[in-house]
Amino acid sequence: MKVLKFGGTSLGDALRMQNVAEIVTFGEPVLVVLSAVSGTTDSLVNIVELIKSNEFEKAKEVVHVLREHYQHYTNSLYRDELIKSDAVLYVESQLQDIMDNIVNPGSYATESNLLAKGELISTYLFYCYLKQQKIAASLLSSLDFLRLTKSSAPDEEFLESQLNAAITENPSTEVFIAQGFICRNAFGEISNLKRGGSDYSASLFAAAINSEEVQIWTDIDGMHNNDPRFIKNTKPIRELSFDEAAELAYFGAKILHPSSIKPARKKNIPVKLLNTLEPLAVGTVISSKSSNSRIKAVAAKSGITAIKIRSSEMLQAPGFLRRVFEVFELYHTSIDVITTSEVAVSLTIDDTQHLQPIVKTLQEFGHVDIDKGLSIICVVGDFVVESTGVAAQVIQSMNDIPIRMISYGGSDHNITLLISESEKVNALKALHKGLFDE
Repeated sequence: MKVLKFGGTSLGDALRMQNVAEIVTFGEPVLVVLSAVSGTTDSLVNIVELIKSNEFEKAKEVVHVLREHYQHYTNSLYRDELIKSDAVLYVESQLQDIMDNIVNPGSYATESNLLAKGELISTYLFYCYLKQQKIAASLLSSLDFLRLTKSSAPDEEFLESQLNAAITENPSTEVFIAQGFICRNAFGEISNLKRGGSDYSASLFAAAINSEEVQIWTDIDGMHNNDPRFIKNTKPIRELSFDEAAELAYFGAKILHPSSIKPARKKNIPVKLLNTLEPLAVGTVISSKSSNSRIKAVAAKSGITAIKIRSSEMLQAPGFLRRVFEVFELYHTSIDVITTSEVAVSLTIDDTQHLQPIVKTLQEFGHVDIDKGLSIICVVGDFVVESTGVAAQVIQSMNDIPIRMISYGGSDHNITLLISESEKVNALKALHKGLFDE
């Protein structure tokens, strides 16, 4: 069985949802994972923030806009009046639940309950449409089988047993439908896998059922060799290894959620990145294999903060770096890039929620400098030890861009550069010209 995930833009209007239905019905059982219809999650986040700030009338206005949007959506999607009525009643019940929480804001347990409405609505609308098309479909609830442990990691054993049982119970089903993003926490409360978590859901589901492949459908034909928002002549990458794709996803390639690689790689399940607007396009295949080209792609990640700790205590002092890392572990803050010298260590983070206590603790070790407003530029490829000239080619391409930090050698697949955020687009253009332009 294949797992096919469709993002919000693939469901943006009734016509796109109809196209999704055509893609998933090809004669063999599939598990379809859906995000919320594009714009819905943003609206729900807005509603949550308005409730928190006691702006209840504005929150009601957002619900009203959502209601009008889904009225137009259902009017365009269904021709069977009974099925349409069923879909409309379901949407209205979800929106009314949101409205009840606005009127009585103390009544909702967590904001995750409200944020889950988008995926619940999109999957029900899709289920009703398949029913109208006489396609044997089963609507599953991800809340029944995707739950987190107390350490906020997916409970993979529970997922495998419950999801396989749900599929086995419906032997005549052609299309199984499940929600991406949403789950339950260790206490049974509704939770989620954070933004972009639908990709992660799909990969987890694929690993749980030992799927033959995962397909991630978006509105672009695979992962490109640079950011198409800033570079005009980018090209899709036909093949990537799991490691290369993970590096690109983590360091800025928006098409794929970084966590979605791990479950697929664990079971060696290929991941295909495909385009709902061009279903016949080849896209990108991510697997244990990779093409022979050394430099594959460039990605950028903004909002980076650099922290530099200088201390004479580092000199020939075993355990100094361990003590530094323990500070970040204490405050649950991940480190992206690190470089060291005899008396200093420089590192970067993208989560500054605990920056102040981190700096205060690090000052016990030595002098601490903070530099904000930075971007990480990541050059990804197959940089085996025998490769020569790759680093020089990268640095020469960046000849006119001031570089704050370079990390190379920690991975066979990544050269990382730290620059000012104001130079990000210039750096992407320079690297594209130096690495890819023929």
